[in-house]
Amino acid sequence: MSRDVSFVFNGNKINMVVEDHWTLLHMIREELGYTGTKEGCGSGECGACTVMVDGDAVNSCLYLAAEIDGRELLTIEGLASEDGTLHPIQKAFVENGGIQCGFCSPGMILSTKALLDVNPNANEAEIKDAIAGNLCRCTGYVQIIDSIKSVSGYYRQEEPHVVAWKTDEGDRGE
Repeated sequence: MSRDVSFVFNGNKINMVVEDHWTLLHMIREELGYTGTKEGCGSGECGACTVMVDGDAVNSCLYLAAEIDGRELLTIEGLASEDGTLHPIQKAFVENGGIQCGFCSPGMILSTKALLDVNPNANEAEIKDAIAGNLCRCTGYVQIIDSIKSVSGYYRQEEPHVVAWKTDEGDRGE
């Protein structure tokens, strides 16, 4: 069966027909042609397919496309500004080495955005909890956590572009 859905996709109103068996991941990649959202495990375990629905991070491989009706969907392609300027979270991942192969990056970045939208002063434990559903095989997570710390108000200093944060062990700055 198919059904009509209407939703906001990366800031634009979309009306389309979806099949009942489509996942949001399928709809995004195969029907809409946006390939920034990655398919990893296909069972909600790796977080590579993470997108935001109404501000919440969700695994698009488990979310049925028919459930997007009336909601707002944000993918990694909708995060940067229209002129290509990176979102501060994206910029932080680049500047702090949080991106290596890049496969997990869209999901990590959107999980980070979902966290910082509701908790702009997230501490390290909250950051780790927010990205717990996102697996990375390259970075060992240190650079990813450092990237998130650099944009979290909890760790930010007065001077922009200075990586400095508080840890349980004390202050660290570069």
